[in-house]
Amino acid sequence: MRFLITGGAGFIGSHLTRHLISEGHKVLVLDNFSTGSACNLNSDPGNALPTVVDGSVCDAELVDDCTSQVDGVFHLAAAVGTFTIARKTIESLRTNLHGTEAVVEAACRHRVPLLLASTSEVYGLNPKAGLTEDDDRVLGSPPHSRWSYAEAKSVDETIVHAHVVEHGLDAVIARLFNTVGPGQSGEYGMVIPRFVRQALAGEPLTVFGDGTQVRCFCHVLDVVPALVALLLDRDARGEVFNVGGSDPVRIEDLARRVLAITGASGGIVHVPYDTFFEAGYRDTPHRLPDCAKARARIGFRPTCDLDEIISSVVADQRAHALTRGG
Repeated sequence: MRFLITGGAGFIGSHLTRHLISEGHKVLVLDNFSTGSACNLNSDPGNALPTVVDGSVCDAELVDDCTSQVDGVFHLAAAVGTFTIARKTIESLRTNLHGTEAVVEAACRHRVPLLLASTSEVYGLNPKAGLTEDDDRVLGSPPHSRWSYAEAKSVDETIVHAHVVEHGLDAVIARLFNTVGPGQSGEYGMVIPRFVRQALAGEPLTVFGDGTQVRCFCHVLDVVPALVALLLDRDARGEVFNVGGSDPVRIEDLARRVLAITGASGGIVHVPYDTFFEAGYRDTPHRLPDCAKARARIGFRPTCDLDEIISSVVADQRAHALTRGG
């Protein structure tokens, strides 16, 4: 088969690209390289390279042309990361809303199956342990840019659902919970690669707030096959699925585990949210997924535990440091 991956040069997109190519499929990548990198698209030895189009997902004509050439679309292109959303709120909203609109309309026009990569952020402040796909969203006040990403991705889901209902779009939505692994940058706010970079540099690990926030993390190599399975499973059409890990950890304890695995001695410092984010920034105390629906539908079961996830990021960053040094 031939697949289009928007944002295919990004962290998850590049892993998905390599996975599909290794399975014998052809991949067309659409990326503007604002956060992705051509280096991410290096193929494994013996495998083909993807076809790469340098362009914006907001370019409706370009998206339509790319979609007309494929058998399925993975829509991963988005402005991501708490740092990005805080610094470039308007640009992020445009990318996440207009880009999704262009992709959905093209998929609908060409009758091509679509997977939308959504996010656990849509649940907002809902503190329930074991969030299910039907649980309520609990968001803060709209003037706080903190919620703009969650709002945009919620609208993205609504756009997809409306096209499924009104136009028969063949689509499925995956809500991702903290996907982590080799190749991920901490530059945009992702906590594990940021902690690892600080630890390897001998710096203290900066924990926002009191560190009691609880999260689950899932290795990208567990997430990618789930995305493929969901797109190819016709019985998943029109549904939403949580995709995430099952090993909850407090952020303070996560930092300690990174220090232990790296052998670093830089320690931990707590940083108030308002030293970096806008005044009134609120973080979700708990965000833990219930993935029973994905488990029942496609047999989704993460295989990598938290220490393995951290170790893979450590090994990747050390390897890149050696490459730069050489």
